[in-house]
Amino acid sequence: MTTPSPRTLAEELRNRSDSGLAGLLRSRPDLLNPVPGDLTQLATRAGTRASVVRAVERLDTFALQTAEALAVAPDPCPSAALAALMAGDAGDAAVAAELPRAVAALRAQALVWGPDDRLRLVRTARELLTPSAARPSPTGLGPTVAEATAGMSPGRLQEMIAAAGLPATHDPVSAVAALTALFADRPRMTALLDTAPADSVAVLDKLLWGPPYGAVTDRPAAHLRWLLDRGLLLPAGARNVVLPREAALHLRAGRAHRVPEPQPPVLAPVTERDPQLVDNAAASQAFTALATVEELLKEWDLGGPPVLRAGGLSVRDLKRTAVALDTTEQLAAFWLELAYAAGLIASDGEADERYAATPAAEDWLQLPDHERWAVLAAAWLPATRTPGVVGTADPKGRALAALGPHLDRSPAPEVRRRALTLLAALPPGASVPPAAILSRLRWERPLRGAAAAPGTGQPAAPEAATAPAPVEDLRSRLAQWTLTEAELLGITGRGALSAHGRILLGTSPDTETDTDTGTGPHAAHATARAAALLSPLLPEPLDHVLLQADLTAVAPGPLRRPLAEALGVLADVESKGGATVYRFTPASVRRALDAGRSAAELREFLTTHSRTPVPQPLAYLIDDVARKHGRLRIGAATAYVRCDDDALLAEILADRRAATLRLRRLAPTVLAAQTSPDQLLDGLRAMGYAPAAESAAGDVLIARADSYRTPPRTAPAPVPDGPPSPDRTLLEAAVRAIRAGDLAATAERRPVPAGPSAPGALPRTTSAETLATMQAAVLTSSPVWIGYVNADGAASQRVIAPVRVEGGFVTAYDHTSDEVRTYALHRITGVSELADDSV
Repeated sequence: MTTPSPRTLAEELRNRSDSGLAGLLRSRPDLLNPVPGDLTQLATRAGTRASVVRAVERLDTFALQTAEALAVAPDPCPSAALAALMAGDAGDAAVAAELPRAVAALRAQALVWGPDDRLRLVRTARELLTPSAARPSPTGLGPTVAEATAGMSPGRLQEMIAAAGLPATHDPVSAVAALTALFADRPRMTALLDTAPADSVAVLDKLLWGPPYGAVTDRPAAHLRWLLDRGLLLPAGARNVVLPREAALHLRAGRAHRVPEPQPPVLAPVTERDPQLVDNAAASQAFTALATVEELLKEWDLGGPPVLRAGGLSVRDLKRTAVALDTTEQLAAFWLELAYAAGLIASDGEADERYAATPAAEDWLQLPDHERWAVLAAAWLPATRTPGVVGTADPKGRALAALGPHLDRSPAPEVRRRALTLLAALPPGASVPPAAILSRLRWERPLRGAAAAPGTGQPAAPEAATAPAPVEDLRSRLAQWTLTEAELLGITGRGALSAHGRILLGTSPDTETDTDTGTGPHAAHATARAAALLSPLLPEPLDHVLLQADLTAVAPGPLRRPLAEALGVLADVESKGGATVYRFTPASVRRALDAGRSAAELREFLTTHSRTPVPQPLAYLIDDVARKHGRLRIGAATAYVRCDDDALLAEILADRRAATLRLRRLAPTVLAAQTSPDQLLDGLRAMGYAPAAESAAGDVLIARADSYRTPPRTAPAPVPDGPPSPDRTLLEAAVRAIRAGDLAATAERRPVPAGPSAPGALPRTTSAETLATMQAAVLTSSPVWIGYVNADGAASQRVIAPVRVEGGFVTAYDHTSDEVRTYALHRITGVSELADDSV
């Protein structure tokens, strides 16, 4: 016995397997919010405009071309007619081979339903994809003869069919049918066009692939009049004409698209490299990324720049940050956004709001290098904030600021993961040009409207059809930024995906959420494994430097953190790169002495951590600065200076440079100043002295490196591009609930004594009838259909199998929720037995 053809989309969904329904819900997760009550609700929701638009935008190029062909085909469309539209009269083996896959993809997403001999495009999708004057189709086709001649006078129709050599008809409907049949008849249409003037054929060639609209004057030329008289150009307004769809298809040899694209572009040319070289290059860049972020945190250690009133970082502060990081402003925005996404920097939330490192930054700095890289990579992969748009204008014409609002671009995580997945499909160490990646991504998610003419909706003159201008879409820019940022983070090396980058992308096949968003336990496990693989490739921190006679120290590699911090106090960084050069100056040595180190401790520190002897000039510098350090003591009166050497104090008083400090002698060894201790300290140091600050008790104050941190802050949450993809557990539960709800909605019921209810209404029975029917169902183990009103007043229909009736409650297995529940008898509006073959 053959299965009857479905009459509606709901009936087709009802005939699908559970795996088929799960596939639909997985590909269109918006249908799950909330879970439909039955398959009719699911079909209705699948046909809503917002849901259809989202589904159409996720089609690949060939599936979209197939849907566009169905939109201009008769409804319903036999598969043979669809094949003719896609491959043309001459046929195309590649198109014929891929067309079943495209139709299956459309059917799986509930955009197409019906058997192969009666394919139907969902009505909303047809409305979206059908060409019109206001919304041209990428096919470049215009309206049908019937649509273009709607409202035309019967006399004008008769004139057209007469000029085309057709016999007169008795009514407009048959006249339109005759003209349509002529244009669709290949031999007759060829014979008609053979009689056309050359200029007329040239006009048709210009309108052939779209846009099909053109403008004419009140007195068209003879070659245009020839086309207008025979209906090959039909009126589309006061002075506009259009090439009817049937005529265009004849001129195109039956093809709906100029260039069908059944196969994705090949990723080529492929450049092969040694995978180990790629991994080493990626590891080197990963270490540079860690150093850059660490330098950013160090730059903002005492507090960063202020927050703009509208949010974000000012252009001036972005430039200063770029100079501090020795990079461009665009790359500085990337490092800022990366640190922000990882929760390492944030605004402090004070009245004079400014940016600063967060407490999480302290913990991050203490982690091993490979774990610090994992934090950055895990924050980057699912992030929706897009630093590439910094500096561009928002819809209101205002420049977008780094760390500011409106930087989220929801498609970013999907594009980012897909671009890297394409690289993962290549052999280890292999790379392709970025243009090849962009071409593949455009095929997978084509631009909607990219093939429309400039000035959509405005007809062009038949004498000068214009090709569409190229469009730089957001997805292409996101892909370009992805390839650049992945290289900066060390996920790729020399354009190829590294071994740890491949593991970073790996997710469990059980969880689709990880694949789409890069979050979840499986993604965290993959990130940890990638970091472990990267760890041996990162340079090992060193515990030594090389002291040189020119008062510099060379660190031949990354230093251990305690050594780097101590050396950063004792010397100034002169240059960075593969080796870091530190320079010792009187100011840097004094800084170390202010931090509580003695000259002997400094010499011992250098001797311990240097592979070369301490040069004599450096030892003299330390001793000379230490000898002068602290001879002068500055405290708070307003401020005072004391010194055991009264001659030195007299020298200071006699110095003209001390006039601004307004000093006066209080005692042979004490001077008073009408300025603050800090200003006095800086002033005397500017004069070449080496004073030290002291406390009220007379002890030397040690200047420790200070830091400013924000209160605890959470990293910004990505803005999802629609609902997240459901996992397997949710899909299975949703399919069971929809099936059970459909059973409750469609099960055949036996009529109750009170009479049949209206379609869709809750059953109505008396309390006695309800109790009796329930007790009988318990004895016979029969399912029943009930109407139930819960405590919130929400009414629903359910199919249950009663197990026990006592104390005013019914315990039953609920087919709708697939679990055992208890129902209050007084809340059951009515009950009806199911027909014998309903379950």
